[in-house]
Amino acid sequence: MTIEQGIWKLGDKPEKLKPQGLADEGMLEDQIMKDISILSQDWLLIGRQVRTDFDKYIDLLAIDANGTVIVIELKRDKTSRDVVAQAIDYASWVVTLADYQLIEIYQRFAKSYQRPHASLEEAFEDKFGITLDSVSLNENHELVIVATQLDTSSERIINYLNEHAQLSINAMFFAAFEDLGNQYLSRAWMIDPDKTPQTSVKKARKEPWNGEFYASFGDNRPWELARRYGFIAGGGAAWYSKTLAMLSEGDRVWVNIPKTGYVGVAEVTGERCRSDAFLVRTDHGDRRLVDITSVSEYPQIHREIGDDEESAEYLVPVRWIVSFPTSQAWSEVGLFGNQNTVCKPTTPKWQHTVTRLMQKWHLDTPELNY
Repeated sequence: MTIEQGIWKLGDKPEKLKPQGLADEGMLEDQIMKDISILSQDWLLIGRQVRTDFDKYIDLLAIDANGTVIVIELKRDKTSRDVVAQAIDYASWVVTLADYQLIEIYQRFAKSYQRPHASLEEAFEDKFGITLDSVSLNENHELVIVATQLDTSSERIINYLNEHAQLSINAMFFAAFEDLGNQYLSRAWMIDPDKTPQTSVKKARKEPWNGEFYASFGDNRPWELARRYGFIAGGGAAWYSKTLAMLSEGDRVWVNIPKTGYVGVAEVTGERCRSDAFLVRTDHGDRRLVDITSVSEYPQIHREIGDDEESAEYLVPVRWIVSFPTSQAWSEVGLFGNQNTVCKPTTPKWQHTVTRLMQKWHLDTPELNY
């Protein structure tokens, strides 16, 4: 299928503008940098000449309002088949990217090319009117080949991948024209963009556990009491309390309050125990926490649970290395989050999260380094 583009000047007699070959297909990259709507008004450019782990460079990288990542590859002086194969190769790398890595790609891009927004969060909200944390980054991806023309074999390959391999790959053809010294571009999609399949991404990439535990301190539990007396907690059902047993004396745990942010890191000083047996040190000696708190302060430990071990509240004693009130909780897009009360994360995002928290809280001390 050959796509022919033309522009006519309207008047008494339509006059076809003179086609002008693109001296350098790479000039499109500069034009796209200035205005991404040349390709699509629904995209946000986040990277240029993005280096992959196998030391190749993606021409342009973009995302849309749904968090879909778009790999944009210019044909330049490559053969048609080579550029299609290269785009698919790049997709094999893009599919592994965690959201924090996309955020870092944008930060480098913004710094190198003086973009109006320094962070992806700001750029995304300005472009689409919604917050970045309201979408799932890189759950889908698309490939777009930018060229003046492709051979028929490459076009057949692109159609096959869309129809039978459910890979969202498309081509955009550009043509240049001249009129009275003015230059114009026209474009045409090979396939209607609304008809290309969405490529779902299942990111199962894992890393060795780094020895750091994650804890979720939620369900309206009294964070200030936990800071004062040194504990993390979970209960109400076995699913919430049993993971606390993963913690042993000497373990380090990073604490997050869901929908609020990270609030502290602590060293575990004892084993999990039921709340009615949890002792805290006071000016009058060791006392049971349940005896020195009111129902309004900590309702979960004042419920009548009797011998129902599964619904009981459980606590683990800790020594806070640092902790902060909820007003100083810290969060940013790309940090690890989980509903489990305690877990041992093995995703790349977890190492990134610990590194960012250490930077944020100035915890670059020898005992906190791996």
